[in-house]
Amino acid sequence: MTANVLTGLTPRDPRRARFDQEALAQLEALYSFALKLTKARDDAEDLVSDTMLRAFQRWEQYNLGTNIRAWLFTILYHVFVSRKRRVDAREVQAPEDEDGWALLNAVGEANPEGAFYDSFLDEEITGAIANLPDEYRAAVVMSDLHGMRYAEIAQVLQVPEGTVKSRLFRGRRILQKELVGYAVEMGYIKPRDAQAAARALDDDSLADGSAVLTPA
Repeated sequence: MTANVLTGLTPRDPRRARFDQEALAQLEALYSFALKLTKARDDAEDLVSDTMLRAFQRWEQYNLGTNIRAWLFTILYHVFVSRKRRVDAREVQAPEDEDGWALLNAVGEANPEGAFYDSFLDEEITGAIANLPDEYRAAVVMSDLHGMRYAEIAQVLQVPEGTVKSRLFRGRRILQKELVGYAVEMGYIKPRDAQAAARALDDDSLADGSAVLTPA
């Protein structure tokens, strides 16, 4: 991404100049997040441009020196949701619930199962992430690709932290199921552990968020 979204925008004071500097430093992260959400480069670029324009319009609402990434991600995510709802409304009747998602039960603070795919990130895993349901995908991308904390993700999604934990657990569990075979092929887990891992992923005991996959 480039800074062409700033064309015609001139800082009016030192605070605005600092805001511009902080915001521009997040362009690549915003584009990465947008691309994972939209799954299309043109749509991702449009989403980032719209996000930045809205951010510059509302820059005075941001407290300088705080978490600008979470602030910008919040704007981007809600622009994405708004666009998606308009598209969905053309196909089905839009839900009356403004949030659109039911809150899920919270899971434990620990998320060691994420380590299953921390060591590899190629077309196989990015494809699996792209196929996750929207609410799970957004949480997984922010947590595991951008290193955001539960509180930051909750701010972006405007849901309780418990909901973030639940979406992360469920999203990662889906990824594990999808990637067990690939992990064996690539040597991330031992072949003899694959069947046990697959059985464990279907076991209700995973509800506590514990990991069962053993690295090779």
